[in-house]
Amino acid sequence: MTVTREKHPFYSFCNKTLEEIRSQGRYRQFTPLARNASQYPIYQLSKEGLQPSPEEIVVWSANDYLGMGIEPAVIEAATQALKQYGAGAGGTRNIAGTNPLHGQLEAELASLHHKEAGLLFVSGYVSNQASLMTILNSMPGWISFSDRQNHASMIAGLKGAKKANCVVFEHNDLNDLEAKLAAASPEAPKLIAFESVYSMDGDISDIKAICALARKYGALTYLDEVHAVGLYGQHGGGVSEREGVADEVDIIEGTLAKGFGAHGGYVTASREIIDYLRSAASGFIFTTSLPPAIVAAALQSVRMVKKDHWRREKLFERVETFREKLEQAGVPYMKTESHIVPIMIGDAERCKEISRRLLSEFGLYATPINYPTVPRGSERLRLTPNPFHTDEMMDDMVKALKTLFSDVKIQSNSEKVIENV
Repeated sequence: MTVTREKHPFYSFCNKTLEEIRSQGRYRQFTPLARNASQYPIYQLSKEGLQPSPEEIVVWSANDYLGMGIEPAVIEAATQALKQYGAGAGGTRNIAGTNPLHGQLEAELASLHHKEAGLLFVSGYVSNQASLMTILNSMPGWISFSDRQNHASMIAGLKGAKKANCVVFEHNDLNDLEAKLAAASPEAPKLIAFESVYSMDGDISDIKAICALARKYGALTYLDEVHAVGLYGQHGGGVSEREGVADEVDIIEGTLAKGFGAHGGYVTASREIIDYLRSAASGFIFTTSLPPAIVAAALQSVRMVKKDHWRREKLFERVETFREKLEQAGVPYMKTESHIVPIMIGDAERCKEISRRLLSEFGLYATPINYPTVPRGSERLRLTPNPFHTDEMMDDMVKALKTLFSDVKIQSNSEKVIENV
């Protein structure tokens, strides 16, 4: 006998919500791309099935900012560790998942940020969420002060701290931050959570000034350097190293998946803070640790990036060259003080259409960035030139953008958004 069962209301909710997302032009469709390790930033597009096709695509949105993920020495380190230790970690750090490489990488990262200790997490998202939530659930009365444009992982950690009160201050607004710190109870434990490089607008926070406010009002500082590690500072320690203020920041969080081209997240801080997180953060304790091959790749990458300053110099030379080419061609872009080059569109459907045409007509991949990643009306393409983008590749992208922006409706809309940003 066949038993018929009425569907749960959640099925209808999913369908309705997805239909609304499609109607707003922000339905997420992933483009299957296979990176060519010998020809980065060239990828192969897979249109049908699982196997890459011969069609080559130049990718402009990757976060492997220095191309360390295709560095032969990094690949070799991963290969040797894979052969020696196997594919997986074998468990959580407490059970069977602590390899000597984990400790070596944590020490290397602590040294990079001028801290006493470091702690690895399975991703940058988890390191933010688990660390912030654990700290803010520790003592009663915590108040966190969060920049309005903080990453979703930071917000998840702040919201997950049920014992704490979260106060949002306007983006990079020191006056607003101080007013809110001054209005808070002097006795309450406080934490300021902010980033160095904000990845969507490409602007940079005033770390020294925020640390000065933290000292004035007795607050702990938590700095997310994920889009800066490897790229800024003499050794790639991020903006805090470049500005000479790493020692003034209590906790520095970073990723191994961007400037270092591998995978995983981490936090660095004083020995007692790291030991507390190691002992109390569920996102660390109950998750299988990073595989040794990934850790070996990251360790090799960090060591190379720390000493090879030419990689950073090459990156910023390429960024400046690309901006000059956009400027000369009259292609509207958002001027930033970082390595990120946003091409502002201002409409979700148009943004998706330009991205689609770049891929289908010109063989160029640039991810459309829509709500909720950015506010409605500020949709954009987020371009990240890297040391491997040649002048010819840049000319191809500029020519393609100029062709697509010749559409008067798109051109005028973009100019309007730039004025409003």
